[in-house]
Amino acid sequence: VDDDAMVGAGTVAMLEDLGHSAIEATTAARALEILSSEPEIDIVITDYAMPGTTGSELATQLQQIRPGLPVVIATGYVETAGAASAFPRLNKPYRLHDLAAVISDVLRRKPRAGPFDGRRGSLIG
Repeated sequence: VDDDAMVGAGTVAMLEDLGHSAIEATTAARALEILSSEPEIDIVITDYAMPGTTGSELATQLQQIRPGLPVVIATGYVETAGAASAFPRLNKPYRLHDLAAVISDVLRRKPRAGPFDGRRGSLIG
């Protein structure tokens, strides 16, 4: 989720290079719509500073809808306030290996409902 179309498209391209399916959203409202219709989403990566809402506000809403869904806050700010510090962070600008590392880390920590079948799910970025 990123209000900057170039950043969003770049993130989607990197996610796909890593072998994931990715869905781009440019607003928090669109991300919430996507999440309600796409139950296979495994991670949400969201920008911190967006018009109308922050990434941490979106993350809090997502946790109410899908408890346990990993949400990563991507930001170029040195410090983020409040709830943002409760979520994994991806420092902007990031490279492919940074994105791969944060995804690996959150998926490793994510509790699974059942046996892992080896399929990759989708990510909102």
